[in-house]
Amino acid sequence: MNEKIFERKDVYVYFVDGKPYINLSNRCTNNCVFCIRHNREGMEGATLWLNREPTAQEVIAQLPQDIEKYPETTVCGFGEPTFNLDALLGAGKFLREKGVRVRLNTNGHGNAINGRDITAELKEAADIVSVSLNESNSRDYQRICQCDLGEKGFDEMLDFAAKCKAQNIEVVFSVVDTIGAASVEKCRRIAESLRIPLRVRKYIPEP
Repeated sequence: MNEKIFERKDVYVYFVDGKPYINLSNRCTNNCVFCIRHNREGMEGATLWLNREPTAQEVIAQLPQDIEKYPETTVCGFGEPTFNLDALLGAGKFLREKGVRVRLNTNGHGNAINGRDITAELKEAADIVSVSLNESNSRDYQRICQCDLGEKGFDEMLDFAAKCKAQNIEVVFSVVDTIGAASVEKCRRIAESLRIPLRVRKYIPEP
């Protein structure tokens, strides 16, 4: 993974279109060809490369004092959040206790990363889990995601999504529109087979 270190205050909480986001890690099992990390330093003026990963308390300290006025906070930064599971669980529980809905955007490798099934723990910290499906088969998934787990990363992701759903967590799949209409339709069939909704995201071009 291509990490960049900056001598500046780390940004753990940032805003996009006036909505709060949490940035927990720069580590990732994927190196997706469409990832925005390849063409920008952050979002809306916030640099998202970290010197180190935060604790839950450090995340909470950067949250606005009136966080309750925001209906939802999304855990999504420049890396896979489940690499920093303790901070994810701690901050997620804090937000939910404040009545804030928590959305986790993930590549679905959290169980493989942590060496155990973490979905029961996530149930206490996230209201909705958005899993990046990205492609309709393991070969094409590996081609565009360049996963450290190899082609088995695809099956790990599907299994994680199914386990989240079994925990009665609201789950949604996402794909980026650059894979083409035919692949999107195949992904839609996979999502339907697991009874998980599919969201098609627009590619974010270079700034």
